[in-house]
Amino acid sequence: MKSLKLNAFLNGLRSLLSVIFPLITFPYVSRVLSVNGIGKYNFSNSIISYFMLIAALGISNYAVREGAKYRNNKRKINQFANEVFTINACSAIVSYVCLFICLITFSKLHSYLICILIYSIQIGFSVISVDWLFTIYEDFVYITIRSILFQIISILLLFVFVRHSNDYLNYAAITVFSAVGSNVLNFYRAEKEHRIHLVFHFNWKKHMTPILILFAANVANLIYVNSDVTLLGLLKSNYVVGIYSVSSRIYTIIKSVLSAVLLVSVPRLALLYGNKEFSKYKILLSKLTNMLVLLVLPAMIGLIMLSKQVVLIIAGNHFLRSVMSLRILAVAYIFSILAWILSDCVLIPAKREKYLLYSMTISAVINIVFNIIMIPYWSENAAAISTVLSELAMFTINYHYAKDIVKEVFVSKDLLRTFTNSFVGCIGIIIVCLGINIIFSSIIIKTILSVLFSVLVYGLILVMLKNTYASSLIKQGLDRMKGIF
Repeated sequence: MKSLKLNAFLNGLRSLLSVIFPLITFPYVSRVLSVNGIGKYNFSNSIISYFMLIAALGISNYAVREGAKYRNNKRKINQFANEVFTINACSAIVSYVCLFICLITFSKLHSYLICILIYSIQIGFSVISVDWLFTIYEDFVYITIRSILFQIISILLLFVFVRHSNDYLNYAAITVFSAVGSNVLNFYRAEKEHRIHLVFHFNWKKHMTPILILFAANVANLIYVNSDVTLLGLLKSNYVVGIYSVSSRIYTIIKSVLSAVLLVSVPRLALLYGNKEFSKYKILLSKLTNMLVLLVLPAMIGLIMLSKQVVLIIAGNHFLRSVMSLRILAVAYIFSILAWILSDCVLIPAKREKYLLYSMTISAVINIVFNIIMIPYWSENAAAISTVLSELAMFTINYHYAKDIVKEVFVSKDLLRTFTNSFVGCIGIIIVCLGINIIFSSIIIKTILSVLFSVLVYGLILVMLKNTYASSLIKQGLDRMKGIF
C-alpha cells in the first residue's frame, strides 16, 4: 500500500506548482487581456462548465469509492473500469446535444460562441481522462509528472500566442490543450494496463442510481460555485466579471493547495470504511481534520491581511477593486474545507449520497437567491458574500447528516485545542503583517517578508503551545531536509 505521506507530498507539490504557474501566467494574462478580456474568458468558461458536469455525471466520486474495493482483483477492476468508461461516453454525447440546443436557443450566448466551442472540446476528451483509475491505485507520481509537463508546455504556448487584448480565444485554446493533452496520456497508460473499451451488456442500474445521485449533488455544487460568475455576467457586465474573476481565481488556487492533503486521503478512507475498519478510519479522519484546521485558519487570516498586495502583484492596479471581494471570500475557507471533509471523506464513503444532494441543493438555492437579491446593489462583493453563506450552509447540513460518524472527532478536546492553538498563532500573523506593512514600502518586499515571518511565528507559537500535530509536521519536514542534505 502506497505511503500516505508520499502521496500527500506529491499532491502537495502538484498543488504548489498549480499556485506557482498561475503566479507566473495570470499577471501576464490579466495585463494583456485587460478586465473585459478576462471577463469574456471566464464567462465562457462558466457556461461550458455546466455541460462538462453533464459529461462527468457523478462518475469520479463513485468510481473512486467503488473501485477501491476491486483494486487488488485485476479481472473485476477491468470489468468495472470498462462499464464506468461506457457510461461516461454516453453522458458526453448527451452533454454535446444539450450544449448545441442551448447555443441555438439563447441569443445572449452568440457573442461568446467561438470561445464556448473551443472550451467544448474538453467534453469529448473528458471521457478518456480516467483520472479516477489513477486515484484508485493512489498513483500520484504519474499524475504529478503529467501535470508538471503540461503546465510547462502551456506557459510556453501562452507567452507565444497571447500577446494582444483580443487573444482571449488563444488563451482558451491553450487551457483546453493542457487538459486534453493530459487526458490523452491518461488513456494511453490506462488502456495498456486495463484494456479500456466500450461495453454495453452489463447491469446499468447498479451503477446509474448512485451515479445520478452524485450527479445531482454535483449539479447543485456547480450552481453555487459558478452561479456567481454567470449571474454577474447576466446582471452586470464583463468588467465586473473580470474584477470578480481575479478574487475568485486567487481564492480557488489557495483552496486547491489546502485540499491537497484531503484528496490523497479519500481513497484510503473509502477503503477503510468499506472494509469496516472503523477505528483506523476515525484515527485517520481525526488526523486529517486537525491538520487541515492548522493550515486553513492561517491561510484565511494571511490572505485577508495581504489581499491588497496579492491583487497588485498578480493582476495590477486595474484589478485593485478585487481586494474587498477577496477578503470576503477568504472567510469561506474554513467552512469550505470542513464541509469537503464531511462530504468526500464521510458521506460518500458511507454511501449517504442523498444527504450530500440535500446539502448541495440547499446551498445552491441560498447562493442563487442571495446573488439575485444583492448583485444589483453590491456587484462582486455580493457574489463573495453569497459564497460564504453557501459554504456555511453546506458545512452545517453535512455535519447534521454525518454527526453519528464524526461527532467524537468534531466535538472533541483534541480539535478544540487545535482550533485554540491556531487562533493564537493567527494573532501572531496579524501582528507580523501589520508591523511589516508599517516598516517597509515595497509591495514585493512586504509580501515576501510577511509570508516568511508569518510562517515562522505561527510555527513557533504552535510549538510553544505543544501542539502535537504541528510538532509532527515540523519533525517530518526537518527529517526530509536532513535526507536531502
